Amino acid sequence: MDIRYIQSFVTTVECGSIAEAARRLDLTSAALAARVRALEEELGTPLLKRSGRSVKPTAAGLNILDSARSMLREERDLRAMAIKGLPVGELRLGTFVSALTTVLPPVLKKLYAEHANLSVSVISNASVELCRMVASGELDAAVVVEPQFAIPKTCEWRPLMDEPLVVVAPRDLADRDPHDLLRNEPFIRYDRSVWGGQLADRYLRDQGIRPHQRLEINGLMSIAAMIDEGIGVSLLPDWSALWSGGLSIVRIPLPGHAPVRRIGFIWGIQSPHAHLAHLFLEYAEEVFRGNGKNASKPRM
Repeated sequence: MDIRYIQSFVTTVECGSIAEAARRLDLTSAALAARVRALEEELGTPLLKRSGRSVKPTAAGLNILDSARSMLREERDLRAMAIKGLPVGELRLGTFVSALTTVLPPVLKKLYAEHANLSVSVISNASVELCRMVASGELDAAVVVEPQFAIPKTCEWRPLMDEPLVVVAPRDLADRDPHDLLRNEPFIRYDRSVWGGQLADRYLRDQGIRPHQRLEINGLMSIAAMIDEGIGVSLLPDWSALWSGGLSIVRIPLPGHAPVRRIGFIWGIQSPHAHLAHLFLEYAEEVFRGNGKNASKPRM
């Protein structure tokens, strides 16, 4: 089976148009259509159907689409492994939502400055699910909150940064004691289904603090925006993006040793793209190196 025919089929489905797919692959429309017909004849079933000027996959086309994409990825993988020492191929990378704006941009900026042809496919999900996907081989690596379970033997883990819990409050409350704020001001709770929210909940219970909760929500920037509007205060990981949006909010450190949300990198040891995972890790460690207990502010 000619991989070029597979590529023509997948590109046509993604573009929704034979003409657009032909432009993307630098072919004539007739040549691309001939490739798809040849694939259909080889498989013995129609794969595309026309709808006006657009095309859509048939039921058979939908059935093979994921496998066809996998074949294209594997073909790129083979090329990557054949050219030893060169960081080529596609890194399948996962990240929890917060890291999309704090970890990925500075790391990818440095990475692409020296490896412009590297391809990275990124998905976001909860850290627990990302760890499972790396362990199963669905992802090559992921940026995650430190797992609260044993790392699978097929994986390795490396910490990148620490984000201590801080009280986040409107700017006009900056001079108040952090525990006094948590006890007496309306409280916006970070969702306890995620690790940062669980850390905050545990701290409040350990300190005997029963806040006046107004709401519980996931999304650090959403909480920050509500604090900016004077809706309440919160107890959050010291996430760098909170302080770069121009909001009228302040961080107030907790007394003593604050609990820490640790961000790190997990990758599959046997992944065909382990060399790309190591390359990403190398640049991530360079970006966040030397930031000590609070590495949430990348060094550029």
